[in-house]
Amino acid sequence: MSRFIIDASVVLTWCFPDENTPLAQHVAGLFQRGDTAVAPPFWPYDVLNALLVGEKRKRISKALVRSFLDELATLPIVLEQFPAAIVFDRIQRLSREHGLTAYDGAYLDLAGERVCACHPGRRPGAGMPEGASEVGASLNV
Repeated sequence: MSRFIIDASVVLTWCFPDENTPLAQHVAGLFQRGDTAVAPPFWPYDVLNALLVGEKRKRISKALVRSFLDELATLPIVLEQFPAAIVFDRIQRLSREHGLTAYDGAYLDLAGERVCACHPGRRPGAGMPEGASEVGASLNV
């Protein structure tokens, strides 16, 4: 069993059938084999916000949102906490060095030596730290 970084956009494709991708299916398989995901502390807010927007736009129902969140809550997803000093120093530096948002800088910081399950367009592959890899890159998605 291993740990990998998970991006909200990958998980959300499970709830929106028209967006389901090979990467999302692969990540589901990682959970099925017992792997654990790691995400920044704002990850559940990203997921919830996208679901609420989807509901408002009539793409999904309130019942589907509730059901999806209930199922998502059972997955082994660990939220890594960042002290403010880390955000203001290390994540700021990574974000500036790689031209990323602070949010994507947080994912990059988490990646380190881990695999990152993020949609390829989420952040440039050039921003991956040495030794880290993107699940999407190996799946050609």
